[in-house]
Amino acid sequence: MDFSISPELESTLDIVETFVAEELHPLEDHVVHGHWDVIQSELDKRRDRVKELGLWTPHLDEQWGGMGLSLVEFGHVAEALGRSPLGHYAFNCQAPDAGNMEILTEYGTDWQKERFLEPLLDGDTRSCFAMTEPDNAGSNPTMLDTTARRDGDEFVINGRKWFTSGADGADFAIVMAVTDPDAEDRYSRASQIIVPADADGFELERNISVMGESGSGYLSHGEVTFDDCRVPAENLLGPAEGGFAIAQERLGPGRIHHCMRWIGICERAFDLMCRRANQREVYPGSPLGDRQMVQEKIADSRADIDAARLMTLQAAWQIDRKGTRAARVDISKIKYFVAGVLQDVLDRAIQIHGALGVTDDTPLAFWYRHERGARIYDGPDEVHKRVVAKKSLKERASD
Repeated sequence: MDFSISPELESTLDIVETFVAEELHPLEDHVVHGHWDVIQSELDKRRDRVKELGLWTPHLDEQWGGMGLSLVEFGHVAEALGRSPLGHYAFNCQAPDAGNMEILTEYGTDWQKERFLEPLLDGDTRSCFAMTEPDNAGSNPTMLDTTARRDGDEFVINGRKWFTSGADGADFAIVMAVTDPDAEDRYSRASQIIVPADADGFELERNISVMGESGSGYLSHGEVTFDDCRVPAENLLGPAEGGFAIAQERLGPGRIHHCMRWIGICERAFDLMCRRANQREVYPGSPLGDRQMVQEKIADSRADIDAARLMTLQAAWQIDRKGTRAARVDISKIKYFVAGVLQDVLDRAIQIHGALGVTDDTPLAFWYRHERGARIYDGPDEVHKRVVAKKSLKERASD
């Protein structure tokens, strides 16, 4: 496996890292304090600048206006963008829009691409993905109560979803709903349907408070209801009852996106941790960094981050060459391992910052609140560990 960076990508990363540091870090204080709306106009200017630099939608192929990067290459870009809470949004590769773009390019009809995909690619709209339900275990995605009943040339949707990220201000949702409840195969019961946010019966009930913060706009998680919500049958995305197969296609690359973003967060936290250890004095002339316990936290963090990066790039390499299905175990490994590293590194950074660490004077507490869910969403740790353990046991069953 060769994870070396080409000179072209190295130049791109230099530009991205400089942009994030100079253009986005100064805006972060507003985000950390929940003032998303205050900086929207400033963010729009930054997004225009990203377009001028030719770095817009870096996760997509060139035919869709992207950079045509491999998943390994985009992983490096995602890490650089992850150093700011605004990085992925500024470059129009934020979740869940990035995944929605990918499945629309693959499965969208010509009409769907014109109506929903093109404005998303241009950054003129946002979208959300409605799958998780409050009354069913998210660890078992085949348990869905939301239904979409065919009525002539329309689907009639009823149900309740939550943790629909970015629903506040989204122009449309891609909804997982049961269209064939009697199918023998439980993975062939649901379909994905595009639902405009202004459709009758679509209601954003609330932004869910996460660790005491409800958020707004892109940085929020919504609870959404569908009450006899009618949409045209042409809004069906991909084949009928093909919802789970499509979801699996987006989840593999999506987890690479997540993990590399988390590694970017870890690197930023590591920088802050080391700076604090060098500058904070226990008494005159004796900085925190001289203390063995602090050095241990720094050393453990360095090793953990480097290990997480290599594991994630290996999984991306497998997907690039063999596809998502062949890389399933590697994807599960990084999902729980990197999420755990993220939590540990943030916790160590906060501890070294002392009282300052639990304030919003740095982005550490913001990330600690919002990224604790990393060990839960997209499959909890326990589910992914089960995948890895079952494969390991099966391989050795004949011993």
